Amino acid sequence: MKILVVDDEALVRDIVKKGLFRLGGYDVEVAQNGLDAVEKMERDVFDLVLTDLKMPEMDGLELLKTIKGTRPEMMVILMTAYGSIETAVEAMKMGANDYITKPLDLNDLLIHVSKAQKESTLLKENRLLRLEVKKKFEFNNIIGKSKKMQEVFSLIEKVALGSSTVIIYGGSGTGKELVAKAIHYNSPRADRAFIPFNCGAIPETLVESELFGHTKGAFTGAIQAKKGLFEEANGGTLFLDEISTILPSVQVKLLRVLQEKELMKVGSTERTRIDVRMIAATNENLEENMKKGKFREDLFYRLHVFPIFLPDLKDRKEDIPLVAYHFLDL
Repeated sequence: MKILVVDDEALVRDIVKKGLFRLGGYDVEVAQNGLDAVEKMERDVFDLVLTDLKMPEMDGLELLKTIKGTRPEMMVILMTAYGSIETAVEAMKMGANDYITKPLDLNDLLIHVSKAQKESTLLKENRLLRLEVKKKFEFNNIIGKSKKMQEVFSLIEKVALGSSTVIIYGGSGTGKELVAKAIHYNSPRADRAFIPFNCGAIPETLVESELFGHTKGAFTGAIQAKKGLFEEANGGTLFLDEISTILPSVQVKLLRVLQEKELMKVGSTERTRIDVRMIAATNENLEENMKKGKFREDLFYRLHVFPIFLPDLKDRKEDIPLVAYHFLDL
C-alpha cells in the first residue's frame, strides 16, 4: 500500500512517515500542502491520502474535494485537532473515509490505516468482480452467429443504454435470463442489483408478497415485516420470468409500479417510491392471453415497450455446432 502524507508541519510529516514504515512497512511519500499533494498525485499512484485539515494554500477539505472529484476510489483519512472534529465529521459526509485526532498516537494511526487498507482491498475486489460479471455477460458470450441472433444482439445493444421496460419471448432453453443479464450488465445500472424471479416457481398466492413485501401480521405466518424484490432491486433491474402466470390481483399492483414508480406492501397503505428497471419474460403468447382475458390489456401494453423474440435452436440451425462445441468444452 502506497500512502501520501500531507501536512504543513515538517516534524509531523517526518514522524508519520517513519512511524508507518517502521510499524507497518508502508511505502510513504510526503507533501507540505494540498497543492503539493495534487502535483505528486499527478506523477504517482497512491492508495491512501493521510491529510491534515488546516493547511495554507489548499486545506484538507479542498484537497478532499479534488481527490473525490477525480479519483473517488482513493482512500482519504483526515488528521484534525480536537476543536475541528465537527469539520471532520462534515468531511466524512463529503467522502472522507475516516479521521484521526491530533496529537497523533502512532499505534492508533496504524489501526486506522490498516482499516482503510482492508476497505480499499474490498473495493478493488468488488470492482474486479463487477468487471468479470460484465465480461461474462457481454454480447459475444451469448452463443449464435446466425442472422436471427445478430438481430437479437443489435436489439440488446440498443435497449441496454436506456431504462425502457423489456419483454423477452422465447421457448425453454433459448436464453431469456442470459439476455436479461446482458441488458443489465451493459447498462448504466450495471453496478446495482440484478434480481431474477420465476413467477411460476412458487405458489401463486405468495407471488404478491415476494414482489412487493409485506408488513408484520399482514397474513397468517407474517411474523415480521419483509422487503419485496422490487425494493431489493431498487436502482437496479428486476427480471420476472414466466410473467404470464401471475394472478390478476398481482397484475393490478404490477401495473401501478410500472405507471407510478411506487408500490404498497401487502397489509400496508403507505406507498414506497422505487427506481427499478423491469425485464419480463415468457414462453407464452401474451397477446393471445390478453385477447382471452387471461392477461390485462393495460399491463400488456406497459410491458410491450421493447419486445425481444428469441428464436428456437431449430430455427437457427447454423448455430447448432457452436452450441455443441460450447457444451463439449464445459
